[in-house]
Amino acid sequence: MNKNIKNIGGWILFLLAIGCFLLQMSFLFLHAKFQVEYTDNRLFFLINILSAIFLWLAILLLLQIGKKQQLFSGALIVLFILANVILLTMDQTKTHNVVSLSPDLKHVLSIKENKETKQATFYRTYYHILSRPKESLPYKTTGDFKVKWLANDVAAVTYQADDKSIHQYIGTYGDRGSGGYYYVGPSIYGQWSGGDIEVISDQSGIKVIHPEGLDTFNWNQVVQFGTLAIVLINNDEAIWTIALSENFKVQSEALEPPLGDIIIYKATMEKSRHVTLKYVGS
Repeated sequence: MNKNIKNIGGWILFLLAIGCFLLQMSFLFLHAKFQVEYTDNRLFFLINILSAIFLWLAILLLLQIGKKQQLFSGALIVLFILANVILLTMDQTKTHNVVSLSPDLKHVLSIKENKETKQATFYRTYYHILSRPKESLPYKTTGDFKVKWLANDVAAVTYQADDKSIHQYIGTYGDRGSGGYYYVGPSIYGQWSGGDIEVISDQSGIKVIHPEGLDTFNWNQVVQFGTLAIVLINNDEAIWTIALSENFKVQSEALEPPLGDIIIYKATMEKSRHVTLKYVGS
């Protein structure tokens, strides 16, 4: 290999190793000061491993060392990697990381479940890889989490509680208004239709007409998440999620008809699809 190419490659690898080291030091400071965590706990150990590999390769390219020194340093790197793999495995026995990237790659859903207490926490993410705990899911969890992105900024998380009841938590990352808070239910007053489903939102609540029958919910059975979605519940169990589509625009005047579409999604651990509904009248 050309010496100049080796030197360039070595310095690039050395800078990458330094970058990983500085990232870890910054993370440890932020974690201690502001409770910042990695979006996925596994990132901490993977960055450690990458940093060690980059540094070792940089040393091999930049320094003229004998075979014994190469083998010795390589053995140290292998031991360091094994130690991090063991620590990563131990962490995975304690924490279940649920991570999902939005279709447009702009948002990351992060939920961490404590496997011992069965308590799951939703994390607000920053710069994709950093996060802070925002709120705990209201029910102790059991089994897997099913994540479905209903829009680029709306993620529906379906899970089971200890009593096998179905629940949904909705991660939201934007709004459809001018930045202020508003209620989703009143924003979708009227009749909506799409596929084989109809939704009617009026003063009494929300009705969902579907092939299996009719589900009726009063306003006390409507739980709002952020400013983009609501979950319709019955007997403390999630039944449907309704989200505002990306083309939806919240109207400033209550009498004006809604602009844009809404999305409805069945709360089930089985395979299901979301359906887009269009406004058909008041």
